[in-house]
Amino acid sequence: MNRTIKIEVENVNHPGSRKWVDRAMYDAMRNAYLKVVPGNPPGMTLAEISEQLVGRLPDDLFPNGAKAGWWATTVQLDLEAKGLVKRGKTSPIRVHRR
Repeated sequence: MNRTIKIEVENVNHPGSRKWVDRAMYDAMRNAYLKVVPGNPPGMTLAEISEQLVGRLPDDLFPNGAKAGWWATTVQLDLEAKGLVKRGKTSPIRVHRR
């Protein structure tokens, strides 16, 4: 039996709500996400972040960028909930590290 290690993530849009996700996938995306997102406002749009992430993800976990969009959103919302990134009050949404 192959059990994956899980990590609990939060969602800034649903305070108090928590989900368990695959730790290796989360950690890979989180590391890439924090390297891509700038530290100062106005930050980057979600589309700009997605473009930059694909080349930074391990191919064994994200072959050809598979599922990167879902994981990028999950990590973004978790990092926002934890106060590590901040969403600007712009349209389209722009994100920067705190």
